[in-house]
Amino acid sequence: MALDRKFIGREYGPFTYEAGAEKMREFAYAIGGGIPSTGFSATAAPEGLSPLLFDAAAGKASPYGSIIGFPTFAVTFAIRPFADACIDPELQVNLLRLVHGEQQFEFHEVVKPGDVLTTRGKITDIVAKRSLDFLEVTTETHNQHGKLVVRAKWTAIIRG
Repeated sequence: MALDRKFIGREYGPFTYEAGAEKMREFAYAIGGGIPSTGFSATAAPEGLSPLLFDAAAGKASPYGSIIGFPTFAVTFAIRPFADACIDPELQVNLLRLVHGEQQFEFHEVVKPGDVLTTRGKITDIVAKRSLDFLEVTTETHNQHGKLVVRAKWTAIIRG
């Protein structure tokens, strides 16, 4: 069943997420090729991983004043409106036929521990090509200061 373009403009959120230092470190270690739980032991950080992503002293001495989140840490909070659009019963998306198409990020501010991040999203396009439907959701996340942190575009492909 083809997705109905009448859903373009449908909004999801707001969703709130509080960034925590432990989760940010674990994410950085996992992305860096390490074992996430070793971020709190004597085991060294993965080679080449910036200390700004896990070392409190390095973070404090940086222009940011604390550790910062790896850029794609944004997935942990910014994906929620996209996920909700995919399971919205009115859209009638067959999840067994859905594949993740792509995602794009536009970064504006770093994420720091304690940031309270609010994400909103909306369906920005629905396109049918042959036997495929493309569902595009654009999200924006702002921090507790009202500053835009990240804008993302998420695409799902639903096979007909």
